[in-house]
Amino acid sequence: MSQVSVTINGRQFRMACEDGQEGHLMNLARDLDTRIEGLRAKFGEIGDTRLTVMAALTIADSLAETAARIKRLEDELAALQNARVEALKLDKAARAAIANALNAAAERIESITAKLKQPLGGTVPLG
Repeated sequence: MSQVSVTINGRQFRMACEDGQEGHLMNLARDLDTRIEGLRAKFGEIGDTRLTVMAALTIADSLAETAARIKRLEDELAALQNARVEALKLDKAARAAIANALNAAAERIESITAKLKQPLGGTVPLG
């Protein structure tokens, strides 16, 4: 476990974190401090507890918006995956229809070729 000293709302806090997470924890603390300072600039001195609660609510709001966006993207992804499956089915059916049409055309050509090779009713002298 590592120890990190962070400053939030003008106060020093000693925080424990997993090894390697020091920078991440410092960034989180910096973000919280920035939010609190922004609220202080907007609303003035309204008390540390109230500022902290308001900052926590702005973070919770941001988290809720992110969760909703993730849900919308997951729904969109599922719809796209379903559309892909349907498109693959249509592609397979179209390929089968094309293959059948080509086979039918080949059979007709072979039939016509066979008829053309048959002699006519009698021989006609040429020339």
